[in-house]
Amino acid sequence: MKLHAIETGNFKLDGGAMFGVVPKALWNKTNPADDKNRIDLAARSLLIENGDRLVLIDAGMGNKQDDAFFRHYGLWGNHTLDKSLQDAGFSRADITDVFFTHLHFDHCGGAVGWNKNRTGYELAFPNATHWSNKAHWEWATKPNSREKASFLSENLLPIQESGQLRFISETNASFIAKSEIGFGVLFVNGHTEKQMIPHLRYKGKTIVFAADLLPTAGHLPLPYVMGYDVRPLETLKEKHAFLTKAADNDFLIFMQHDAHNPLISVQHTEKGVRLLDSLPAESLNQL
Repeated sequence: MKLHAIETGNFKLDGGAMFGVVPKALWNKTNPADDKNRIDLAARSLLIENGDRLVLIDAGMGNKQDDAFFRHYGLWGNHTLDKSLQDAGFSRADITDVFFTHLHFDHCGGAVGWNKNRTGYELAFPNATHWSNKAHWEWATKPNSREKASFLSENLLPIQESGQLRFISETNASFIAKSEIGFGVLFVNGHTEKQMIPHLRYKGKTIVFAADLLPTAGHLPLPYVMGYDVRPLETLKEKHAFLTKAADNDFLIFMQHDAHNPLISVQHTEKGVRLLDSLPAESLNQL
């Protein structure tokens, strides 16, 4: 097995929304805001090269929305999905599986693009099976008013219509030790219904793709919960359980949205679980 960090692009979001009820004077220390109160964020995917499978976890926001949409999210930097795949030695056509942690636009938008004539949409990864879970798919395709702006039909319906959509089997347990995609999956419900958090065993370490359970290293304190979360009290419980396990077992946490801390480890302190170390993405293959 070999792992590759795939940088699909950087963007910005309002810091107040990203930290909920936490005062700016606190979160601005770890995630400094610009003059529009926005903080730096990444859309970092993980590519898993394992035998004859090439699995991409999440696909970024893509590029099919209009200029007004992207201006709102303050795109910055030079990263693109295609360039990152090329740097890893692959192309879109090589991807065998696309696994979505959840279906908010910044996680799945890159899986669907315009066709050549811009008359309709097509899959960006034409040879890939696309993985979600049934409960979350129904949640996303029949969205509540709170999340409606994050679940875009143009990101979802083309996948369903392609016939290349599959669902991870669910059980009553919150953690599946090994799913159909080949790695462990933790189901969490604070941010959105049935978000899936991948757990990989790699070179003797557990690598966890944090997705929106832990957006940035600045979100390590338990009360630091996004305003976007539909069940913030559930997020508190889920973060506590996850971070305790991560510190107990020396997990290496792959940060999808932290623009400046691609990989982190955590430790127990008298203030709770806190940052132990921050590592560059290249450290994945230097373990």
